[in-house]
Amino acid sequence: MAIGHYDPSLLFPEPTYSDEAAQRAGESAGFQTRQSEPVPDVEPLRVDLGNVIVVARSDDFFSGQGVKAMRAVVSSLESLQQVSSVVWMDRAPPLNIFSLSQPLLPRGEASPERLADARKRALANPLVVGQLLSPDTRTMLLMVNLDWLFVQQDSDCTDRLRDAAGKAASKFPEVDISFQVTGQVPISISRSVSTRQNEIKYQVIGYSIALLTALVLFRGIASVIIVGLAPAFGVFWTLGLLHLLGFDDNPFNGVIVPILLCMVGFTDGVHMMVQIRRHRADGVSAVEAARRAIREVGLACWMTSLTTAIGFGSLMTARHEVVREFGYCCVIGVLLTFVSVITIIPLACASRFGRNVHAGVGKNLVDRNLSRISVIIDFVLDRCRVFSWIAIIGTAVLAVCALQMSPDEKLTSSMAANSEPVVALKHIDENFGGMMTAEVLVRWNSNVDSADGIIAEVLSEVGATLQDESLLGNPLSICNFIDALPGSGDASTRMSLLDLLPPPLKRAYYTPERSRAVVRFRMQDIGIAAYGPVFERVQTKLADLQTQYPNFKIQLTGGVVDRWENLYQIVVDLAISLGTASLIIFIVLAVVYRSLRLGLISIIPNVFPLALTGTLLWAYGQSLEIVSVCAFTVCLGIAVDDTIHFLTRYREEELKTEDRRIAIRRSFVGVGTALIMTTVVLIIGFSTALLSDARDHRIFAIMGILTIGSALFADLVFLPALLLRFGGSRKTAANGNGEHGA
Repeated sequence: MAIGHYDPSLLFPEPTYSDEAAQRAGESAGFQTRQSEPVPDVEPLRVDLGNVIVVARSDDFFSGQGVKAMRAVVSSLESLQQVSSVVWMDRAPPLNIFSLSQPLLPRGEASPERLADARKRALANPLVVGQLLSPDTRTMLLMVNLDWLFVQQDSDCTDRLRDAAGKAASKFPEVDISFQVTGQVPISISRSVSTRQNEIKYQVIGYSIALLTALVLFRGIASVIIVGLAPAFGVFWTLGLLHLLGFDDNPFNGVIVPILLCMVGFTDGVHMMVQIRRHRADGVSAVEAARRAIREVGLACWMTSLTTAIGFGSLMTARHEVVREFGYCCVIGVLLTFVSVITIIPLACASRFGRNVHAGVGKNLVDRNLSRISVIIDFVLDRCRVFSWIAIIGTAVLAVCALQMSPDEKLTSSMAANSEPVVALKHIDENFGGMMTAEVLVRWNSNVDSADGIIAEVLSEVGATLQDESLLGNPLSICNFIDALPGSGDASTRMSLLDLLPPPLKRAYYTPERSRAVVRFRMQDIGIAAYGPVFERVQTKLADLQTQYPNFKIQLTGGVVDRWENLYQIVVDLAISLGTASLIIFIVLAVVYRSLRLGLISIIPNVFPLALTGTLLWAYGQSLEIVSVCAFTVCLGIAVDDTIHFLTRYREEELKTEDRRIAIRRSFVGVGTALIMTTVVLIIGFSTALLSDARDHRIFAIMGILTIGSALFADLVFLPALLLRFGGSRKTAANGNGEHGA
């Protein structure tokens, strides 16, 4: 495992692939068009692409000093080594029948008339308005392309660009221009930096508070350290093995898997430690106390690990590779953590370091007040019928409400709302219709001539379809360029004018050698769910359009569309796995406990926390996101652990007495301390993430607190009532409850 952390290639060298194999892997079956002709060696010009977007905001762009300032800004940016080029409105290709180069912005001193004319021409240019200049002319986008050879650090892609632009503009004090940076690269950097900072910061805070809380509850530093060793070794072993197996690129493994293993390992470890401490307090030797704890708690720990592993194993049936890998990793991690709990804690307690682990037994806050909490158990058992039906009906209603949540995802959901890339992106969404782009790909059969006007006719129909959707911004195709050229008539009758367009511009939207053209449009970062109905309507209209033009294949495509389809599939896979996990847990518990009743009873306390949390999220208008489903998955493991420990102790006590009321009460006294202690520590640990400025972290923390807290409630209130009401025959129940027909 240590080699996995250090350098996995020492054991498993990375495979190499030939160019031929890579080419074969990239081939896919598609629409049959004419034999592809050689494509001219022309670099397509995309005005909607840039590694970094510098957002300039001012009311004076079309003033004499404003024009000079922006030219100075662009020159300053291009003088940086890491900048290969800057695409901005003055670099937009000319749209005239002679392809004469005519800058949109005047050079040198310009009269107000020339500046007003420049503004008018910019707003009439489809390559500029809504693409590089906002319709109100107050925002200008500079698309910066980077030379990665000279990018040495993150600031080269963010701060240095903004500072260079600001320094150049400061030489023109008459003009007030502000700059912000956004785009795929700054967003990725900001997300990565925020994740690293929050991960280290809140893990340190969370672990410190959790250890401090455990120290108060255990009243012994040795006990706290030994309990913490189990999940620590489990996480170390798991991550090392995942590195060896090549699963370290999975986005869930860096955060979700360690948290899951820490929780499962800590929960089982506390139960093991409580038993060892009690035996040591009774005068049993350290080695014998460890043996007894393994015999008494080992089965429950194995059960929790087995059910959790099988539940996560259901993810392996998912169609999405990321989810399948997450399932593999969870199974591996849970099993390794079980090995850690069952070996590290008993060995440490049997060693000289653990000779005083029993110090403070019976003196901690939970033990001293457990008798007071026992009043709740008596109250519940006296009214077991009422609480049982509340549990069953309430869980069913909450589950129905939780299922009303719809999947969603935002590009910046894991980032701070006040971070510079997020603020700048929001401004682009409001003024340009969005930063993200997608496209409609139009291909035609070999019997359609590439200069046929029917191509422009189809593209115009596609553009009109996109224009009807308010959330899709600024559709752009060769039809827009033809319409901008002098002359009258629609694009379908003027296809010959395509030859007058600059080749880099034409090739970005039209490739006759490959019988294809595209219509690109912008999208806002308002959540994929908002675009779901839009995409469905567009796809329906495109299908109808394709029926009208049988020689054409029309397809909605692009990264955002793929994200929509993949997101839905990921969330559906994860949601199905939750239901599958619940079913598997019921089957396993029924088989292990040899009781169909206990298997059915266990469903309620395991489903109730998830249903309650999901209902609260739905009530507050939240969507079902990957982070929320992962939180459900993690918390299900914790809820199952508590239920299994309670049921295992109940089965032991049930053999000692015929009175199930007494058996339930003894079970509460036996495992109640560990259940409450683990819940308190985990809730406090989750609470630290509420301080994070990342929305995803706060959602994960809120869901963790709600789910774990409600799981404790279900195990200490609903589970005892269900056991007394449905745990045996009516005669036994009546004898144990003191109620006729209980």
